[in-house]
Amino acid sequence: MVARFRALIVVVLVSASAAPAWAQAPGAEPIRYTLSFPAPQTHYVEVSAVVPTDGRPQVELMMAVWTPGSYMVREYSRHVEALTATGAGGRALGVEKSAKNRWRVETGGAPSVTVKYRVYGREMTVRTNWIEADFAVLNGAPTFLTLRDGQKRPHEVVIEPARGWRRSITGLPEMGGGAHRYRAPDYDILVDSPIAVGNPDVHEFTVDGKKHYLASIGDGRNFDGARAAKDFETLVEAQRRLWGSLPYDKYVVINVTTILAGQPGGGLEHLNSTMLMVSPNATRTRAGYLTWLELASHELFHVWNVKRLRPVELGPFDYENEVYTRSLWIAEGVTEYYSLVLLHRSGLSTLDEFLNSLSGEIETLQTTPGRLINSASDASFDAWIKYYRPDENSVNTAVSYYTKGVVIGLLLDARVRKATGGAKSLDDAMRAAYQKFSGAKGYTPEEFRAVVEQVAGTSLRGFWDTAINGTAELDYTEALEIFGLRFRAAGASTTPYIGVTTRNDAGRMVVTGVRRGTPGHDAGLNVDDEILAIDDVRVRAEQFQTRVNTYTPGDTVTLTVGRRDQVRRVALTFGAEPPRQWRLEPNPAATPAQTRARGQWLQQAA
Repeated sequence: MVARFRALIVVVLVSASAAPAWAQAPGAEPIRYTLSFPAPQTHYVEVSAVVPTDGRPQVELMMAVWTPGSYMVREYSRHVEALTATGAGGRALGVEKSAKNRWRVETGGAPSVTVKYRVYGREMTVRTNWIEADFAVLNGAPTFLTLRDGQKRPHEVVIEPARGWRRSITGLPEMGGGAHRYRAPDYDILVDSPIAVGNPDVHEFTVDGKKHYLASIGDGRNFDGARAAKDFETLVEAQRRLWGSLPYDKYVVINVTTILAGQPGGGLEHLNSTMLMVSPNATRTRAGYLTWLELASHELFHVWNVKRLRPVELGPFDYENEVYTRSLWIAEGVTEYYSLVLLHRSGLSTLDEFLNSLSGEIETLQTTPGRLINSASDASFDAWIKYYRPDENSVNTAVSYYTKGVVIGLLLDARVRKATGGAKSLDDAMRAAYQKFSGAKGYTPEEFRAVVEQVAGTSLRGFWDTAINGTAELDYTEALEIFGLRFRAAGASTTPYIGVTTRNDAGRMVVTGVRRGTPGHDAGLNVDDEILAIDDVRVRAEQFQTRVNTYTPGDTVTLTVGRRDQVRRVALTFGAEPPRQWRLEPNPAATPAQTRARGQWLQQAA
């Protein structure tokens, strides 16, 4: 997943349903669901599930509390209501809530029971449900109850679209017997297959005999689906060349072209599909379209890195509890690194655009005080309590495993290339890891390091201790030398700097964040302080920056602030705005060898 949103070898191929070996289902009786939308304008989906009992006097049903790829307990069961159960002849059966996300059903000896419930869906994110008059996008975890008996069994889904809705689309394999009928071999695949229902704008193309679908749904008036599908096809071909094959029979992009104010966009990866949530105007500007391409590239790369090549902890899943791993910097950060690299290798971004995106990641990392507190390994482990629950102090105490993982990917790629004289790269290490760990068993952090060391032909323990498990400043020297790059010279700034973020609250200038080690932090400014005056002269939000710019770095002023209904005076000495010193550019003094190495890095694999 991303908040944006990243040589031919023998690889492990996955079956037609795209199920990895650890998720294969035995021949058990399926759970059969029917989804209907009698009043979609009320934001509800009606679910009916015929559940086999296997002769048990009681069965216990559960709903997942989180979605793989999004590491936070979401408590999906809060949106379930009106749950009932019936047995033979429609006889009502006893239902008892046994936990926050579980229901115990008395079977009365029936071979199967029918459980009906409603799910409210009006949260527009890639991990939740959105249902409205025009369309619905559903995820498995917040929609489907399943048996809590540990037995793997098929799950069949029949969709009854609302009036006027013509099509449903999902990565699930289709069943016979008509339209809108799907069959997951097990619950893992059901959860891993989002569904869109409505009237999507669908564009198809084929790569290596595999059908691909770009299905845009929502406000699609301004989204150029034909152009996006053509360029996405180019991305598929580029990523297939890197990995050697496409490990699925079909791939579906559910492209939701509607974002509500205050709701994040982004993407979430699945085994043979993805859901993207983007602005309907994403294709109208170069910057917006490049963001869409980077997001699509990132989620596609997850087909290999995460959905098959995975940390050992990420499957089989415990859907009721947190699952901890120290390898999200690989799963997400390295994926984002490759989303940028492959976008450029495919010819869809210029060198300047590629270096600008990479520079943005470096600059974000290097201007985050938390990089000196939180390692990439710890940030991965603490995703459940930190990354998805940021507060005003997070920038001072935490680092994004996405951002630092991108930078680690760059440095690690350069290190492997240097160690092998350019004969090998991180590409080779990723393929080797895929060959070894994309089957039934994922990798541990030590096993992933061992694969990269084997490709590099040297120990990388020092790099791991410093860049991944440590919090020391990263050294960019080697990568700059290998690829013939430099950081653009940045002159000293004369712009006064405080180091706080603010918001205009109806004309009130309110502090929303204070970065550690800045003049504002040293002066003792607090989040939620209202800045009332500078040197006893009243200042309003729309005037604030203009007033600040009348000073120079080194000037000391008195700020009058309102804090918890009390007026305080704070002495502050302006600093100089930090220069933008982390912008990459080709080094004009690069040697022919460095220029060749840069070309090898960014050229498409054969």
